[in-house]
Amino acid sequence: MTNPRFDVAGIGNAIVDVLTQTDDAFLEREGLAKGAMTLVDEAQAAAVYDKAGPAMECSGGSAANTIAVMARLGAKCAFMGKVKDDAFGRIFGHDIRSLGVHFDTAAAADGPATANCLVLVTPDAQRTMLTYLGASIHLKPADVDLGVIKDARVTYLEGYLWDPEDAKQAFRTAAAAARDAGREVALSL
Repeated sequence: MTNPRFDVAGIGNAIVDVLTQTDDAFLEREGLAKGAMTLVDEAQAAAVYDKAGPAMECSGGSAANTIAVMARLGAKCAFMGKVKDDAFGRIFGHDIRSLGVHFDTAAAADGPATANCLVLVTPDAQRTMLTYLGASIHLKPADVDLGVIKDARVTYLEGYLWDPEDAKQAFRTAAAAARDAGREVALSL
């Protein structure tokens, strides 16, 4: 077994976090449960975003955040996650690459928008999240870079992405390639 090029290769939801300050009155007007995370569709995500105040966007997602922290701590990392060729998709790619993470998953030309999580922060620092999973749940086995998987000491799979059938098959493809290369596989729960 050769020395791996990457310490960790992550596969997970590619999400852009959109953080904005708000107040309890806004949450009440929108009928949002303070402090909760709610899955929403694209229309609801856009409607609340349009009414919210100024925001800051940054790449996110459970496995992507783990990979980002590992890269900041000096690990050589790669990430695979599905985005659309849209503004949020470009933000996600820019942010994760700016940390030195190898990210080369092809962006979708059509279909659902890039996933985003609108994080509404009230003055008491409580976070209310509206999550639109969009393109992220359309990861397919063809999106898995087997060369990267075989060249990573550990392949880290995000448990949140286990539900969609195509993503499940992508995980199985990655795990088999890692196993065949004598590498480790980890699944977040």
